[in-house]
Amino acid sequence: MTESEKAQQIVAALRAAEVSPPEAALQTLNGLMSLVRSPSVEQPLEVEEARSAAFMSICEVGKALHRGQPTEALWPTALAASERWLALAK
Repeated sequence: MTESEKAQQIVAALRAAEVSPPEAALQTLNGLMSLVRSPSVEQPLEVEEARSAAFMSICEVGKALHRGQPTEALWPTALAASERWLALAK
């Protein structure tokens, strides 16, 4: 799977998870971790940084969901970071 395909899957899953119940959203996010972790093929620095930002922001949403904390302000950040990764990966 290419970097672009991974980023596309992440963006689509985040959009779906954002409107899901918290437990379902958390399961979705947990399932994304293998896609957003470091790639096996070295990428340009900008792509690596964008992927890393997406990973960290998705982790923040996951932590908040796990703890039962509000996530309204976290979803847009995770989606924006993932969309930036997608734009750079193309």
